[in-house]
Amino acid sequence: MFFNSLSFAVFLPIVFLLYWFVFSRNKSTQNAVLIAASYFFYACWDWRFLFLLLFSTGLDFASALMMEKAKETNQRKLWLWLTIGINLGFLGVFKYYDFFAASFAEALQTLGFQVHPVLLQLVLPVGISFYTFHGLSYVIDIYYKRIQAERNFVDYSLFVCYFPLLVAGPIERATHLLPQVKQKRHFDFNLAKEGVYQMIWGLVKKIVIADSCATYANAIFDNHASMNSASLLLGSMYFAFQIYGDFSGYSDIALGTSKLFGIQLLKNFNYPYFSRDIAEFWRRWHISLSSWFRDYLYIPLGGSKGNKALKVRNTFIIFIVSGFWHGANWTFLVWGALNAFYFLPLLLRNKNRSNLDEIILKRDIASIKVIGNIIGTFLLTCFAWIFFRANSLTHALDYIKKMLTDGQFSLQYLANQRYSQELVGLLLIFILVEWWNRAKIEPLSGKYSTVKLALALLALLAFGVYTDYKQFIYFQF
Repeated sequence: MFFNSLSFAVFLPIVFLLYWFVFSRNKSTQNAVLIAASYFFYACWDWRFLFLLLFSTGLDFASALMMEKAKETNQRKLWLWLTIGINLGFLGVFKYYDFFAASFAEALQTLGFQVHPVLLQLVLPVGISFYTFHGLSYVIDIYYKRIQAERNFVDYSLFVCYFPLLVAGPIERATHLLPQVKQKRHFDFNLAKEGVYQMIWGLVKKIVIADSCATYANAIFDNHASMNSASLLLGSMYFAFQIYGDFSGYSDIALGTSKLFGIQLLKNFNYPYFSRDIAEFWRRWHISLSSWFRDYLYIPLGGSKGNKALKVRNTFIIFIVSGFWHGANWTFLVWGALNAFYFLPLLLRNKNRSNLDEIILKRDIASIKVIGNIIGTFLLTCFAWIFFRANSLTHALDYIKKMLTDGQFSLQYLANQRYSQELVGLLLIFILVEWWNRAKIEPLSGKYSTVKLALALLALLAFGVYTDYKQFIYFQF
């Protein structure tokens, strides 16, 4: 059940009506409705994996109670590592076993050994990376006594399985979501209206921007050998807007949907393509994952403390693990390592937290430099996205080699494909809309909201006719 599907358009109003008008007596009935809706939502993907979601929920819930009850540090540590090991074990088997088995076999074959590994070829449970990280953050916080263990299994279950964030985030913290789950919600018209506006803008990002760019990005990546340098550069930019529109669009729909039920989720995107350096980009892109790795991996490793060698080590670990989290392919590892190389000069010169202020442009030299930094950061990001999008390292390297050595910058792809010039115009309009509204949650509210809402709905109708309801990119992670 996709957020951009007719089935979800039927599902959401039914849950909304039951939640507010039938079972709104207290928070327990509200939570029960949301849990039932969440498990139904997940079962629509593959009901066979409901047991895995329930097992993970029960494991983390019980482990937290045992840790809190334990009197000895060693006992607490035992429960912590047992829980982490089992959770990561499931994640590893479903997501990474075949990759490691095949890679190990290939390495042995290069040494002359013939190996035929047993591959499981398991279906990846949708959302497993996200709900696993929800649970891990909870048990780690319990271990360090940042919060107390939850004793209401229903409340904790909703924290893990809440359907707006279940399959592709944002990755919530117990410190933020559990307090909202544990209290009765009262209908807030203004919050619900804000949620509807945010959902519609998320659908615009997905259907109008991401799905449109996907058609052209796929054509260029799939036929890169026949493309010239300009077309290949354009293809990387198309994918940059595709993945941004796709994932930030999903996040907007998730956050907006949750507001309909009186629950606020963590902000996941903050106009990342207006970043002035790569450090600022990672503070603005997939914020819930970046902050998760910072708090639960980077800082425990020592963070930016210690000598330069430790700083470099920790930086590469965090980015490579982040890349590997996205998928079992060498392309994701290289993508993560490349971002680490981007980040390194800023870290070593203590410039990684330079751009914390809001961007204000004036008619002066400093503003020209800011614009140049934004464009430069965007181009570096587009280059890295090539590895993320490519099917293999060979595909990525061939693409980059052709892009850098072909030397032909005629508008080949724009001239040969229908509506490609119109798409470039659409993206320029999208950039301007995002820029003018970068201080807002979404651009549809405020002055002339009725006109902007009408235009957004018109765009959805016009582009929705041609979309084939492509699934969201991050559902595969």
